[in-house]
Amino acid sequence: MERYFEALFNPRSVAIVGASRDPTKVGYQILYNLKARYRGRIYPINPHAEEILGLKCYRSVLEVPDEIDLAVISVPAPIVPQVAEECGRKGIPVAIVISGGFKEIGPEGAEREKKLIEIARKYGMRIVGPNCVGIYVPKVGLNTTFLNPARMGFPPHGHIAFISQSGAFGIAVLDWAAMRGIGISKFVSVGNKADIDEADLLQYLVEDEDTRVITMYIEGVEEGRGRPFVEALKKTTPRKPVIALKSGRSEAGARAIASHTGSLAGTDAVYGAVFRQTGVIRAYGMEDLFDMATALAMQPPAPGPRVAILTVGGGSGVMATDACSDLGLEVPRLSDATVEKLRKVLLPIASPYNPVDLTGSARDEHMLDALEILLRSGEVDAVIWIPYFMVPGISEQIVEKFVARLREVSRELDKPIPVVGAATGGEYTWKLAKKAEEMGIPMYLSVERAARAVWALYTYGKWLKRCGTYEEYVERFRKIVGI
Repeated sequence: MERYFEALFNPRSVAIVGASRDPTKVGYQILYNLKARYRGRIYPINPHAEEILGLKCYRSVLEVPDEIDLAVISVPAPIVPQVAEECGRKGIPVAIVISGGFKEIGPEGAEREKKLIEIARKYGMRIVGPNCVGIYVPKVGLNTTFLNPARMGFPPHGHIAFISQSGAFGIAVLDWAAMRGIGISKFVSVGNKADIDEADLLQYLVEDEDTRVITMYIEGVEEGRGRPFVEALKKTTPRKPVIALKSGRSEAGARAIASHTGSLAGTDAVYGAVFRQTGVIRAYGMEDLFDMATALAMQPPAPGPRVAILTVGGGSGVMATDACSDLGLEVPRLSDATVEKLRKVLLPIASPYNPVDLTGSARDEHMLDALEILLRSGEVDAVIWIPYFMVPGISEQIVEKFVARLREVSRELDKPIPVVGAATGGEYTWKLAKKAEEMGIPMYLSVERAARAVWALYTYGKWLKRCGTYEEYVERFRKIVGI
């Protein structure tokens, strides 16, 4: 499997079968996207063109004089089996079939898909798709999607892998992630999953050094692949968090899935039970999926459910408390000893209980000292930071100071305490919030979303302890992020 995935995610050469001179065609845009950033060799395949975008064309992959690691196939569905045969004869290890017109259209397409896989098996070739939008690996500049970068964004390299059964949803997520500034390690649109599926990808991603968190949009597992999927989850979650957005929860949604990729959605309760038994964290929307993934990629898991709320505004502290309570998290009253320590460093008008309300008169040192006292108290397992950057006593350098203090204290703690932020405000607030994220603190537009992120950190920490891998995971995480 390693050989196949190395060819898929880090190929030395790529052939685009169905490359086109027409900018409105899929085959043109795939070639354009590859040529823009990919540093390997590119071979356009088109029997009716000598050159496209300055690259020499070949009539078939069989005419390419060099080895080809990856083929991207974008030709009409009836021709795909013939092209797959040529790819197999060429010795290409992996092919991405962009083309639609397979089992998602009914019996005729299903038969065509069966033939495609028979050919792939004959030559020992692996298939992504068909009926997919390809893959995206920003670290190596590999973009086999057919979306115009002038019309959508592609996110930078990061540590979140995303597997999507829906091509359109996957592309929408990439565009949103780019706007949000969320980095991606690997994006894979699996389409009909005629061959490579989530179970295969999990086996690879759990070992991938660039991936800290694995996210999935899943509609249904293919017949006969339920057990491998469950086994792959069992092996992955003790080492890396997996977050799944499972659609088709309603009867109408399940019907829609059948007409979308030809998959059977299965009973939603069964998926819910599988996720609980294998430690998968379930998301209920795109924003929820990446809110939790961002927290897990940037912060260590929470060792317990106790949350401290450090705020400059009393109202936000109350709302954060409610949000935590709704999720089953605890916002404990701090001990008299900790309250006394806070009183000594805060303004007389501040509230040293939990939430710790610094008030709008707070200055940088109040925020930093309160953070350190909370982290060292042994009474909390996570901190929600609500800074209100616009108050006059908080300087523009607060983010650098806050992160420096957090890292300094975290290195001295037996168990690092995760910190997430809620930054409610406008342009100035979000400018500093983005800086905080760049320095490793996930920031959210509401306290409710921040609380949900803490819930994910606690839920995964609890799972790691159940698996007996909490200490090992934390130690590895500390080395990765340098705390």
